[in-house]
Formats: sequence, structure tokens, C-alpha cells
Amino acid sequence: MLELLDPTELIEAIAVAMADLSTGRATMPPRIAASAGQAGLLATMPAYSPSLDVLAAKLLTIYPNNASAGHPVHQALILTFAPTTGQPTALMDGDAITALRTAAGSALSARLLARPDAQVLAVLGTGPQAHAHVRLTALVRPFREIRLAGRDPAKVTNLAHDLATHGLDVRPCTIDTALNGADVICTATSTIEPIIRAGQIRAGAHIASVGYIPNGRELDPHLYTDALLAVEHRPTALQPFPVGSNDIIEAVEHGTVNPGNIVELGELVDGHHPGRTDDRQLTIYKSVGVAIQDAAAAALVLSAAQSANTGKSITI
Repeated sequence: MLELLDPTELIEAIAVAMADLSTGRATMPPRIAASAGQAGLLATMPAYSPSLDVLAAKLLTIYPNNASAGHPVHQALILTFAPTTGQPTALMDGDAITALRTAAGSALSARLLARPDAQVLAVLGTGPQAHAHVRLTALVRPFREIRLAGRDPAKVTNLAHDLATHGLDVRPCTIDTALNGADVICTATSTIEPIIRAGQIRAGAHIASVGYIPNGRELDPHLYTDALLAVEHRPTALQPFPVGSNDIIEAVEHGTVNPGNIVELGELVDGHHPGRTDDRQLTIYKSVGVAIQDAAAAALVLSAAQSANTGKSITI
């Protein structure tokens, strides 16, 4: 199915979806979840984008303890429906789509907020999200160096070798080395404690943080001080887990983030906010994952599948 998602088209579709969301054209109620006790939860994420003519819903499970057993922490299905009749039109593997649409959001944030002369990309993580972030973020700037780091050196090396098969020259290194002088940093981890702390990164860097687990925080709250902070959707980001961002809520409680200063990606896409105005300012994109992005990606998959006459038709 991944061959049906063109990365460049996906980034553009995410941009359209984000603009729909920020202007109020889209419909996207808050994510809701049913808890399975201490094991995990099942979340539902519906959305409608009129500009992309897509109505979709994702069913997502988040089971943090799966990581220690070698199972995916996040697992998902996406369903699409005809916007005019409500008829179900497709059922898709949400895991693959989630990884790519999340990376497309980060790539879009880098295109909108990273310095035009950004030269070094650092990706922290060793899973599917890290793989997708290297591939898609590399499309928005002519990076001369791509660094990959994580807590397991063997996994870092294996992922770097895999990315080489996609024509990407990636340098495996330690986290400290990866961060040193990096212009764009993508964090796709399951860390509980912050993996990036104030003072570790260069002035004017851009960070895209997508790690999303209960009680997890990828970024030191002090990083948000004086940074330009962008999110998919302000009301969503400011709600407690499993809707919003632990990182941002903690930063608000510490007084390092003023909720009124948070920018939405769609406002940057539409030009309602100028974005970066100082080459030395830190910019941060904190993603919580929103349904409108799943819908945008699913619309591309469905259209490509129909054009290629692929997939399996079933009668319900």
C-alpha cells in the first residue's frame, strides 16, 4: 500500500488539510478513547475535509508496554466513506499511513519554519516513524548531511542500511553527536524523559517532535521559552492525553508557553502568520496526530488504488 502514497503529493495534501482545519472548513471532533485498564487504550479519530473531498475515521490502539515485548506500541485501521452518501468505500492499514502522514506533517513544518539555508538534518528514533521522517523531511531542504541516532546502536545501524536502499546517505551516530550543530531535528521516540534539553542545540534550529505516549515528554519544557511553537490544532494540543500534548501542557504549567502565542500549521500555510522572522529563533512543531491528516493520506491512497485498479473489493 505504501507504493500508492507519493511523498511529495502527501506533503501537499497535508498542507491543504491543515489549512482546512485552521480556517474552520474541516470538521474534526476531539479524539476519544476507551481504556483497557493498565494495558492500553482504543481511540477513535473521525474527520472531514471539503477541499480534499474526504470523510474518514481511524481506530487506533496505544499499548505502551508492547515495546518491551517487541510489538508495535501503536496499531490502527482507517476507514473512508463517500462524503455525499456516507457509504463505506475502503478499509486500510492505518499503521503504514500513520507513519507517513506524521512524517509529512513534520516535513511540512520544516518547509514552513526551518531556515532556508538548513544543511544538517538529525532524526532521533529507530522505528517506522524515524524511517518515514528521514525520507520525507529530506525532500524539503537540500541537506548536505543526514544524521540518525537512537538508544540502540544496532537498530540505528540497521535503519541506516535500510534507508540506503532508498538512496539516502544517512550517518549513524550518538544522540549528542546528532544534535550538535543540527539545523532540523526530528524526534520520533517513545521516551518518558526529555531526549532534548535546553543548551544542546544550535540557535535557529527547527525541531519536529512526534513522540506520543502517556506521560511521555520528548522535549525539555525550557526549550519552549522564546521559541515559536506550532501545532496541528490549538484546541486539540492543549487538551490532556489522549487528545493533546503532555509536552505543551507541562510547558504551559511551567510558564514557558503562552497558549495564545501557539501557531497552527494551517495558519502558516495560508499566510495568516508570518512564521520565522529571526534566523536565530528556535522553532518547534509539536505533533499529537490529528484525524484530518489521516483522512488526507487515505484520500490519496484510495484515489491511487482506484487508478491502478488494485486492492480487494468485498461486499458487506
